[in-house]
This record gives sequence, structure tokens and C-alpha cells, in this order.
Amino acid sequence: MERKSVPRSPQEVLVLCREHDVKAVDLRFTDILGQWHHTTIPVSRLYEQSFEDGYGFNGSGIRCWQSAAGFDMLLVPQPDTACIDPFTSIPTLSLVCTIYDPITREELSSDPRHIARRAEHYLTSLGIADHAYFGPETEFYIFDDIQFDQSPAEAYYRIESADAQCNRSASYMSKLGQQEAYCHCPPGDQFMDIRTEMMQTLIECGVEAECHHHEIASAGQAEIAVHYSSLVQAADNLMMYKYIIKNVARRHGKTASFMPLPVMGDTGSGMHTHFSLWKGGEPLFAGKSYAGLSDAGLYALGGILKHAPALLALTNPTTNSYRRLARGQGAPTNLAYAQRNRT
Repeated sequence: MERKSVPRSPQEVLVLCREHDVKAVDLRFTDILGQWHHTTIPVSRLYEQSFEDGYGFNGSGIRCWQSAAGFDMLLVPQPDTACIDPFTSIPTLSLVCTIYDPITREELSSDPRHIARRAEHYLTSLGIADHAYFGPETEFYIFDDIQFDQSPAEAYYRIESADAQCNRSASYMSKLGQQEAYCHCPPGDQFMDIRTEMMQTLIECGVEAECHHHEIASAGQAEIAVHYSSLVQAADNLMMYKYIIKNVARRHGKTASFMPLPVMGDTGSGMHTHFSLWKGGEPLFAGKSYAGLSDAGLYALGGILKHAPALLALTNPTTNSYRRLARGQGAPTNLAYAQRNRT
């Protein structure tokens, strides 16, 4: 059942650079708050040994990482994350990096990729399962224009989107009402071609996209489904997903937003995360208890319910997250589980 990423050794990455006449290499990493950062080197500085030695950089400017007294860190590229960046005018290779201490050669404890790998190793060390799969289902909005300001004299925001009632320039036939846009066809759906371009770009960058459609809300709310994978790969894919969505939107003069509730009164955007545990090729959550679940599946649900207050710090970190959870807008407002009831 496992979907393998394309295995690449350091030698194969260097071959990829030659085949695509790569001129620059973009080294990317994620901070503890989920923001992608990067630094770029000439391809002449990428060697086979670079995947062991890494590259030094100043980590003191990264939020929640290091103080100025201990800023030196290493970016160590991971060869299996290599892909050609689809947005640069000069041929550029993208590589996701793991963060190391240059003296102790230990991984940075607050590096999200390190945390995810430790979680995977911990699961297998317990003997409960040998694989955990995650499928993030991520929604977003595509806006034509956003204006906002807050000053001593005024405070306002204005959103323009081609298929929404909030767009004064849109024709009546292309306007979609609030919470009426799910899987709508053109001309109401004004973003089909953009989403298809986003989906194709994901595929070209190694992220297995499955489908796309207009979501429930107007104002260009969208979803592109991607295939499940391991925790670390799913997280890497999600960072690439956001990068591609935002850059394709920018290419068309638009803005993509993953804010939980950018349009008041309409349906917000969530990240519904599907997950399962497997052992010996068998799904551990499948059984004959409630909703076709096993005891392990029910215990997993119970664990989420028990630890929900701590999880909410990660899953719902902003006040906007809770504004999304409004009655009648398709998002659950109760901490519960059910076979079919989504409320």
C-alpha cells in the first residue's frame, strides 16, 4: 500500500542537474511555525559530499529557533526531495533540508522534519504498527484582489473574487451565492483552468494529485486532493503544495489564501487529515466494531479526544481558526466522533 517516493542518491541528483542544465540550487527548510524558508547556491557548489557535510547558515533570524549566541546551523539537503522548480526563470533545483548542529552533528530538536521522523521511529519501536499514512485534505481561496488597512483614522478590508457576490464587476451569471458553490461548473466556477494548472504542476513536482474541484464557499474556494503518504513525505508534500498553489495564483495575477475564514459568513477553509496505521500490509483500524472500526481504531479516536486540548495548539492556532467553526457552515463545532454525522 505504500507509495514510494522516487529514490534518488546524491549521484542521481547531480545527474538530474546536468540533464536539466541547472544553474542554481534552492535549499529549503521549515521553521517550527510552518513557514518555508530558503537560501540559494550556484550549482557549482553542490557536491556529492554536500549531502553529508551540509551548508552553514545563520539560524538566529528564524523564529523560535536559536538566540544570537548559538546561531550557527547546518542545512543538510535530502536527495529524495529533489525537483526542478517550475517558477524560476533560471533553471533551479529545489532540495528540502534537515537542520543539524555543526558541532555536535545532532539534528535540531525543533526542526519539524526531525520531530516527524522521531514520531515515525517511535511508532515502529513500540511494535504497534510498521507504517502510518497521512492524507491532508487542504482547502484554500483564490482572490482577484485583497485590500486592507488599519490606522488611527480608518479600518477596512475588501476582497474581490471572480465568481463571488463580493465582486461588483462580475456578471450575474458568474456569481455564486454563499455556501452554494460546491463542485459548481463554469461559468460559475471561474477557476477551473487555474486549478488544473495547479494540479498539473503538483504532478510535475512529484506530488501525486488525485482531483480538484470548487469548494462549498464562493470567492474561489478550492480543493486539490493529493495521495496519502508517510508522515514526513506528507508534510514535505504539503509545503510544496502551498508553494505551488500560491505561485500559480500569482502567475495569473491572483492571490491564494489558506486563512481559516477569510470571508465572513461563508464556509471557511480547513485541513482535514486522514490517517491510518498498518502492520504487515493490513490496516489496523479496520474491524467489526462501531463504523467498521477495530478496537485499535476506537482507541486511536479516544486518544485524539483525550489529547484534543493540546492538539488544538497546533491544529487551531489562531482566533480565525475558531471563527471558522461556526454552526451551519459544514465544520464541526463539537468535540466528538461519528460514522456519518459531520456536525
